[in-house]
Amino acid sequence: MAIRKFKPVTPGLRNRVGNGFAELTTDSPEKSLISRGGKSGGRNHTGKMTVRQLGGGHKRRYRVIDFKRDKDGIPAKVASIEYDPNRSAFIALLNYVDGEKRYIIAPDKLLVGDTVLSGSTATPDNGNALFLSQVPLGANIHSIEMQPGKGAALARSAGTYCTMMGREGIYAIVKLPSGEVRRILLTCKAVMGRTSNPDHGLTVSGKAGKSRHLGRRPRVRGVAMNPVDHPMGGGEGRSSGGHPRSRTGIMAKGQKTRDVNKASNRLIISKRKK
Repeated sequence: MAIRKFKPVTPGLRNRVGNGFAELTTDSPEKSLISRGGKSGGRNHTGKMTVRQLGGGHKRRYRVIDFKRDKDGIPAKVASIEYDPNRSAFIALLNYVDGEKRYIIAPDKLLVGDTVLSGSTATPDNGNALFLSQVPLGANIHSIEMQPGKGAALARSAGTYCTMMGREGIYAIVKLPSGEVRRILLTCKAVMGRTSNPDHGLTVSGKAGKSRHLGRRPRVRGVAMNPVDHPMGGGEGRSSGGHPRSRTGIMAKGQKTRDVNKASNRLIISKRKK
């Protein structure tokens, strides 16, 4: 992917670094695989705001993504690489030989016309979905299941990948993008390669209105509030606000929030980097 810089003809374009979208091949989604994506605006069913800094934004249509890759043994041809407003990675439209069409998260360097396959007969090539028992050691994988048949849960955002470290009994040892090393059942599926749009993190919005287009409302700093509104509020002049913490009092610098009795703790070999 090539990022794009703009001529500073307006203040918003002066510092903007955008996406070149060179990989995309069409701007019209498959009609049979889209639905209207509703927005909550951060409100629950009674209309009460339960999540702050959400609301507004451009209207979106949800693309139905095949996270399970359960059409085993049936080859599919890549028809297009498309933009998805609901995620940072690009998506690929697959045309299966039996006539069915499905969207998947597009792996990096997947091209229109390529053929992908899933299941036990698939080879470890870019875009193929394999069981972890078949993935070569040291290979990069993404869209990994945590429970067999439930669908991909790990490494789905732009430019991410996990590394296959080894096997131990019924488990595969996988290093996650966060640096955590954990065990995952060998019967779970993963897709070979890394996800598309790897330069997504290099983009710069350039103006506050860009965030509003994405549905993100302004966020007020805790130190700028009053003591009644935030634990870090109040004080004379520019006070530091005390220990960094959230509005609900959770410490921001190292407080453990994970349940010590969580069942999957035994599957974690080493925790993520700090």
